[in-house]
Amino acid sequence: MKVHILDDWFDTLRGLPCFAKLDGHDVTVWTDHEPDPAKLAARVAEAECLVLFRERTKIGPELLARLPNLKLISQRSVYPHVDVPACTQNGVLLSSNMHSGTPSYAAAEMTLALILASYRQIPQQVASLRSGDWQMGVGRTLRGRRLGLYGYGRIAGAVAECARAIGMNVQWWGSENGRARARADGQVVPKDRATFFASSDVVSLHVRLKPETRGIITAADLAAMQPRSLLVNTSRSGLIGAGVLEAEIAQGRIHAAVDVFDSEPMVDGGNILATHENVIATPHIGYVTEDEFDLQFSDIFDQINAYAAGAPIHMINPEVWT
Repeated sequence: MKVHILDDWFDTLRGLPCFAKLDGHDVTVWTDHEPDPAKLAARVAEAECLVLFRERTKIGPELLARLPNLKLISQRSVYPHVDVPACTQNGVLLSSNMHSGTPSYAAAEMTLALILASYRQIPQQVASLRSGDWQMGVGRTLRGRRLGLYGYGRIAGAVAECARAIGMNVQWWGSENGRARARADGQVVPKDRATFFASSDVVSLHVRLKPETRGIITAADLAAMQPRSLLVNTSRSGLIGAGVLEAEIAQGRIHAAVDVFDSEPMVDGGNILATHENVIATPHIGYVTEDEFDLQFSDIFDQINAYAAGAPIHMINPEVWT
């Protein structure tokens, strides 16, 4: 098959063991991002299969209508960036391994890294030393503090394991169903939402972004957090109401560590989340490790080979195949 891989910004995939699974296919790797559907369609006009790098490119009807040769889109995990009805209408199969039961340990590790970096002022201390100075302040210890995890899912569970290993106490909040499962598992769930935010030294968000969760974290939630508490977001920026975190950070009351932004790539050097001294910001690298990529793209390439062999797997819109 003619396979086009989009948005491999650092040309990482060719060097991974899983890339050998594409032997026998005609593969083109694009190492930059093209947001314009018409220009992107011109690039990949001959593609029979598109490989998506998570959510870096949106797949909508305007693009699909310009790709008559396209038969398969292969990716992994959730697909809010893919218009599935448009895929079906254009006869394009979407295959996406939902990896049930397997969390992204890379994202969990990144969450813990951001918490540690914020509490121990690691970026600021490094910058101080590099500028010729010595210590620039005094950090705080995490042991004995309370981590509030919003969302009772796989990644949050992995974060909880890490947090408990360094002596943090863990409590949970989320949907009614999530809270019920947490209680059934013997986990700590506060009596109400306000108590969860007010009693957590660190709040970390681990919820999928979908219409019903967009803006689920409100100004009232952040206002309930204690001074110097830390909000961590390695999930999706849209979980927080538009402008809510920026407004709270501007007050200088709480701290934040964010790996996700409303618009990505975020290259606005003036964005308060990139400049405020109370914020540590990273460019959506929670899942960006060689190990995670090899795991994810091994599944993605398996889907391509299964389709080429006439037995597609992990079909999201199987009616296209039938």
